[in-house]
Amino acid sequence: MEKALGWGILATGWIAELFTQDLIDAGLTVAAVGSRSPEKAAAFAQRFGIFKAHGSYEDLVADPDVDIIYVATPHPQHVAAALLALDAGKHILIEKPFTLNAPEARQIVERAASKNRVVLEAMWTRFLPHMRRIHEVIDAGTLGTLRSVTAEHKQSLPTDPHHRLNALDLGGGALLDLGIYPISFAFDILGLPTEVKATARFKDTGVDAEVATVMQHANAAISVTTSALDCAGPNTAVIYGSKARIEIASVWYSPTSFRVIDQEGAILEEFAETVTGRGMQFQAFEMERLVRSGSASKVMKPEETIAIMETLDEVRRQIVLVYPSEQGMS
Repeated sequence: MEKALGWGILATGWIAELFTQDLIDAGLTVAAVGSRSPEKAAAFAQRFGIFKAHGSYEDLVADPDVDIIYVATPHPQHVAAALLALDAGKHILIEKPFTLNAPEARQIVERAASKNRVVLEAMWTRFLPHMRRIHEVIDAGTLGTLRSVTAEHKQSLPTDPHHRLNALDLGGGALLDLGIYPISFAFDILGLPTEVKATARFKDTGVDAEVATVMQHANAAISVTTSALDCAGPNTAVIYGSKARIEIASVWYSPTSFRVIDQEGAILEEFAETVTGRGMQFQAFEMERLVRSGSASKVMKPEETIAIMETLDEVRRQIVLVYPSEQGMS
């Protein structure tokens, strides 16, 4: 049998809790957890039955039992944590959004290549069963020529002005936390956009409350995305083709169902599959496969991660959204 790969959880927030539970339920090995607070690391380790708790990120990445670091800090801290792990010789799975901006993303990807380590963006949606089946349907030509994609991600989130989501200096706002999902989805289905147009509505704290994008892709296909953090939505998505469409049920970016419907309204396929937990284990399976094979993911390529961050940067340029840490940068 192959030796189990050891996961190290870097940071102990809500998303780290969800991912760790999915790892454990899937039978994968969580070797250690690290936090800048020894007390938080110990509490997290006790909750999930993790053998080792480290009171610093430096100690976590130095742990010889850890092969893969899952970076779960807020995204403004991703680049520092990722480089720390890579320089310690670890492979890294980085929570989305990958970084605050494209230059940071490029720095991580280039460092990973120089260290011969695997780097993967934790866009867990792409690895879910319904998304894999959607690509099979598209590749079979069932939809014909792809015409357009519509997708939204709207939630009613905390209004406390001091909450991370509402803090400009912490990279808060709808775009990076929520908009990354439908924009990445548009990339996944239609490829790199050739033109991007964006508009936004802002909160008093300076973060974007709602963002809409219209992007043109290859063969003149169009994607339309909307994301908001102060109004809940049905969170559905549709892929339109010349022969048929795919309607993805709520919540489209989580384990869910979809229907393939032709131009006359006939249902060609209905897909539904029960998934244990939140479904974050599928990205972990992919990560372990990449580490064992030494290859780069074809589902979420590092180069595509950079391109997505470049598009998010362009959206921010158009809506005039600059984070404090970027002030003065050219």
